[in-house]
Amino acid sequence: MQRLSLTRRLATAFAASAVLVAPFAGHAAARPATVDWTAAAQQLRAAAVGNAAAEQAVDRLIASGQPAEAEQVALPAQPFQIPAQSDIGRGEGPGVYGSGIALGVDGFRLGFFGGPGTISPNQGGAKLEVLWVNLANGRSGTELLYEHNDVPVDTTIRTRALDTGAGPVVAAVYGSLWHRWSVPVSDENPDGYAYRLGTISVPSFGAVYN
Repeated sequence: MQRLSLTRRLATAFAASAVLVAPFAGHAAARPATVDWTAAAQQLRAAAVGNAAAEQAVDRLIASGQPAEAEQVALPAQPFQIPAQSDIGRGEGPGVYGSGIALGVDGFRLGFFGGPGTISPNQGGAKLEVLWVNLANGRSGTELLYEHNDVPVDTTIRTRALDTGAGPVVAAVYGSLWHRWSVPVSDENPDGYAYRLGTISVPSFGAVYN
């Protein structure tokens, strides 16, 4: 199975959308460069109350100690500062898996980028979600990542367009996701694809200005 490095794949995926950052560049200098990441993670935990899967995911994130390692707040379209860990991460896992992303195409969306291969059109039995909080206005929500197009080679899956309001949005992506890649047709792979389910252990965590 062929894998591209996370850095290379992120660069390829976001090269076409780099122009989206330009409209924000003039405003970025007036905004604080960082957030209190530890406090932001705690706000996510508060927003998760009542959603058992989200609570457990954020608890694992906080326990990992990674929120304290994050740096500058990002702008769309950018990967989250902390990548996800999963059972099929780098080197056949467990390890670094992929990253949450913020996109400015057709509205503000949150998504996830990762491999191996591409993201399967059929996500039956998997469920990938993102928990978010706007630190400026207190809005929060949990969204399903479901929008995906495999043509020509799309390795992202996204939410619907979100109305978070303006300001810094912190978010964590958690759950599971099916991937697929081309293989010779066989009795085991009659459609010419092999499939792999990735389950996130430590969520991808980040902050982005909307």
